[in-house]
Amino acid sequence: MKIQQNISLKNFNTFGIDVKAKNYVSVQNLEELKEVLRLSDFSEKFILSGGSNMLLTKDVEQLVVHLNCKGKEIISKNDEVVFVKVAAGENWHDFVLWCIENDFGGIENLSLIPGNVGTCPIQNIGAYGVEVKDVITEVEAMHSKTGEIRVFTNEECTFGYRNSIFKNELKNQFIITNVIFRLSTKNHQTKISYGAIQQKLEKNKTSENPTIKNISDAVIAIRQSKLPDPKEIGNSGSFFKNPVVSREQFLKIQKDFPTMPFYEVSETETKIPAGWLIETAEYKGKRFGDAGVHTKQALVLVNYGNATGKEIFELAQKIQKIVLEKFSISLEMEVNIY
Repeated sequence: MKIQQNISLKNFNTFGIDVKAKNYVSVQNLEELKEVLRLSDFSEKFILSGGSNMLLTKDVEQLVVHLNCKGKEIISKNDEVVFVKVAAGENWHDFVLWCIENDFGGIENLSLIPGNVGTCPIQNIGAYGVEVKDVITEVEAMHSKTGEIRVFTNEECTFGYRNSIFKNELKNQFIITNVIFRLSTKNHQTKISYGAIQQKLEKNKTSENPTIKNISDAVIAIRQSKLPDPKEIGNSGSFFKNPVVSREQFLKIQKDFPTMPFYEVSETETKIPAGWLIETAEYKGKRFGDAGVHTKQALVLVNYGNATGKEIFELAQKIQKIVLEKFSISLEMEVNIY
């Protein structure tokens, strides 16, 4: 374990923003993490995982602690379910593919989501009718000041839509070290009605009794057709949350835009796709220097090469302003801004 100075973080964030870490250290296990947290020379730490849900707008003055803890462990398994403990530094999509290979069901709809396992509970990642909270039983985390390990139950995580206790009351207080998942080993309860999955399965001629691999393959194909690969164009996936509005506000907007897509959340609330709002506001495909809105998916902001984090943040604010003016809806950023 070695602390390095003036390290570029361009390759450590999926937007590809070239900012520097004044001091940087990579930790491979929990003992190293504890040791780093005890360093009195660096009172402030900046925890970096997969770098997939952040926008860096300036150099990082704090000590950047890069979590590279790896490992997967089957805790218990029977004819119905398996409990798997996964280290925070494991790549999320690699873990999904490992589950597919072992016929462990429950997260196939979450294929190809960027980032690492340790950040998935913070954001309660979700796609195509599935959220990670549906399969998490416990989250192990280290207190950022004391180094003590605490285990959070699913209920204690207070999961919500792209939300958890780690984004609110306990923000920056705990570092997630391991996540325990409960997955099915047979009789998988698949979800294929959401979005374009059913269409893709029919096209692939796998719509009758699809396997979890069939579903994963369909999701991967859909995402690749709509979303840019961060290795080719810098991005962080969905930049904004899909807003949930009151039934009254929804009906008011629908009068002016009768073809607007929507999803009923409850009898009193309706979710409107943020991508549709941005596209209708005529920002899809817009470009300001190297900062832009993706040509195929308006929910994704991109770095075409040399955009700064500040330029992308300013574009996001422009989008928020135009959507508020046009629809009276406040778009909330899903990405963390630094």
